Order: sequence, then structure tokens, then C-alpha cells
Amino acid sequence: MDDLWKKGGEHYKKFKMQPAKFINANSLLFAEGNVIKYVCRHKYKNGKDDLEKAKHYIDMIIERDYE
Repeated sequence: MDDLWKKGGEHYKKFKMQPAKFINANSLLFAEGNVIKYVCRHKYKNGKDDLEKAKHYIDMIIERDYE
């Protein structure tokens, strides 16, 4: 099973645990998982664009859970 987690992009190999493994281990929902994914990789992949995507998912969570 651990081999599956080695297939992530280079931008995830800098972490002690791949974001996808953390997300699955904690049974997070899709939107929460994407927030974690985009925040983790922004410095190594798409910069500000990834942070904008994370913000988008945070807004979706707020709308879904608090409005």
C-alpha cells in the first residue's frame, strides 16, 4: 500500500507524509482535503494560484456548513 503514496508529484515528496495519505487517514471530506493539498504544495508548484484554490474550497466549506 505504501507504494501507492510514492506516486505523488515531486512537490509532495518534501513532506514526511503525503497530503493524500493524511487526508485519507483522517477521513476528511473532499473540500477539506483540497484545502490541505493546495496549502501544502503552493511553495513548490503553483504559488499564489494554489492558495487561491485553497481559499475557494474554504469558501465552499463555509457556505456548506455555516450558511
